[in-house]
Amino acid sequence: MSARSSADVDRIWQALVSLVMETRGDWRRNVSEATGLPFSRIRALHRVADRPMAVGELAEAMGCDAPAATVAVNDLEERGLVERRAHPEDRRVKIVSLTEEGKRVMGALRQVKDPPPALLAELPPLDVADLVRILKPLTRTRR
Repeated sequence: MSARSSADVDRIWQALVSLVMETRGDWRRNVSEATGLPFSRIRALHRVADRPMAVGELAEAMGCDAPAATVAVNDLEERGLVERRAHPEDRRVKIVSLTEEGKRVMGALRQVKDPPPALLAELPPLDVADLVRILKPLTRTRR
């Protein structure tokens, strides 16, 4: 990658990060209100919603250390939203999965509207079509 294109990619990335980070406050507050959970717990719950995870794997997915993930799991377990079980092949490893109540809370979370930021919604239709085309190969579900 040339220095010019590298700088352009850096600028694009910073613009995308800024757009997301500066416009998610309302949604974060709304999901916290809808679920009764602090956002840090929602992040943990969301990570194990698709599949059970080891606590260490959850920590990595959340970008935190294992003790912080354990604190989050302890809180979610006390609330009846997750359960911890020993890994079938290594009893030292704990697998975290949603309970039925956790699945209900995830359902409530998914019902919270997440409208696009006004800046994005106000783009001309051709620009939106260009963004869809450009972003399509970049949008893969990651967990």
